[in-house]
Amino acid sequence: MTIARLSDLADLSACPLLVVKVGSSLLVGNDGVRRDWLQGLVAEIAAAAARGQRIIVVSSGSIALGAARLGLDRGGRGSLADAQAAAAVGQIALSGLWAELLGIHGLTAAQLLLTLEDLEDRRRYLNATATLTRLLDAGAVPVINENDSVATQEIRFGDNDRLAARVAQAAQASAVLLLSDVDGLYDRNPSDPAAVLLPEVKGVTAEVHAMASGGSSSGMGSGGMTSKLQAAEIAERAGIALAIASGLHDAPIARATQQGVGTLFLARRKDAGRKAWLGGRLRLKGALVVDAGAARALSRGSSLLAAGIARVEGEFQRGDAVAVRDEAGATLAHGLAEYDAVECARLMGRQSGDHAAILGYAPRSAVVHRDQMVVL
Repeated sequence: MTIARLSDLADLSACPLLVVKVGSSLLVGNDGVRRDWLQGLVAEIAAAAARGQRIIVVSSGSIALGAARLGLDRGGRGSLADAQAAAAVGQIALSGLWAELLGIHGLTAAQLLLTLEDLEDRRRYLNATATLTRLLDAGAVPVINENDSVATQEIRFGDNDRLAARVAQAAQASAVLLLSDVDGLYDRNPSDPAAVLLPEVKGVTAEVHAMASGGSSSGMGSGGMTSKLQAAEIAERAGIALAIASGLHDAPIARATQQGVGTLFLARRKDAGRKAWLGGRLRLKGALVVDAGAARALSRGSSLLAAGIARVEGEFQRGDAVAVRDEAGATLAHGLAEYDAVECARLMGRQSGDHAAILGYAPRSAVVHRDQMVVL
């Protein structure tokens, strides 16, 4: 059964596995943890579990909690060292809070701390998938956060919106619900009195991205509408619906599913496991810029041949994930390179019959084979 409306997120037949992401500003207020609100949310999670749904929680808040306990300025985000220290302290408090409140309802919490590399590396991604599957089979509620105590500026998600979408992909969830400090996606800045909340989005386009603003309105979190749209793109390519709804109200899941207040991004297609992982990657080692003829061939399902490559960007090795872009800068595909960057630069623009003489060995059939590529 396909998810077609917000109410489907509370329907076991349509949504047997739901990922719920909770933002920092919802968990932590000026006076500390918003415990009463969180108790209400946990009660909703328990009700979903009672009707047979499996729930994964992606919870922000460790940096904000740790910063309060350590007395750090700027919510612990003044420097990378502050953020890492705050996360190390706050993660204990955050996991303990979830375990306590879920335990009241007879549910077992399981903590997973993930880094970007855990979901970008194929083997580690499969390991995370296996752990999530076993926990869910055992009846636990996984509570996931980015491992901010070791993440760096260069190798990190930086927000839990995209982490939630990647976790949903790994767990083969039906839908993601991003609880935030906004009702959903508006057609312009929500501060504009003429702004209209969009109840449904069919495909995240350039026009949809133009409606977004980058920052977190609370100043406490690290995400904004832009990161939520990026999460929606990851989800929709994996056949997963994604909703944005406000968590500023009591019983926020019921408000979204029963009153229909929020924005639902419909799933567009369901790529196979490996291609979904490729399409959702956030960190690529380089790029291959292709001419118009190659771009047309890719859209028809062809492999990428060297003759169509106009430029090589970055440093990458054979087997690394790269972007394939057109000459206007639009990303057309993600794929695994069959040659390293130096070899690609030597081969670009040349016909396949020339490759053996250029390289000194029998060439491979393509620079990026269609079986190792997902067209976006």
